[in-house]
Amino acid sequence: MEDFSEYYSPLVLKHVSKPQNMGKIKNPDGVAMVGNPVCGDIMKYYIKVENKKGTLYIKDIKFQTLGCGAAIATSSILTTLVKGKSLNEALKVTKGTIVKVLGGLPTAKIHCSVLADECFNLAVKNYKQKLKTKRQRK
Repeated sequence: MEDFSEYYSPLVLKHVSKPQNMGKIKNPDGVAMVGNPVCGDIMKYYIKVENKKGTLYIKDIKFQTLGCGAAIATSSILTTLVKGKSLNEALKVTKGTIVKVLGGLPTAKIHCSVLADECFNLAVKNYKQKLKTKRQRK
């Protein structure tokens, strides 16, 4: 097998070979899917949110990604960065944060961090929309 360490950091390779939080959440509080028609990457995030003393936290997060190694690694690392954090803290994680924590990505793969960031933010937005709809029904 080829050595990819000249292209990817050890952490990227770790998350490609052993992704964290991969899967699906049954009855998620928020869900979103994004894709890039140019490269074909598709990401889907599921979140469970918990209210602890008036503060909302990411209780659980899972992802499903169909794409290259960088797409899988960025999806995986994002879940580890936001799981257990308050929504406010989690939303501070950006595409730049993802790339920095992973130790960089090749220029042609930066779009994977953009997709991961966008998908997570859309999952939170979906959760907030559901919450608003729920409150309006009361």
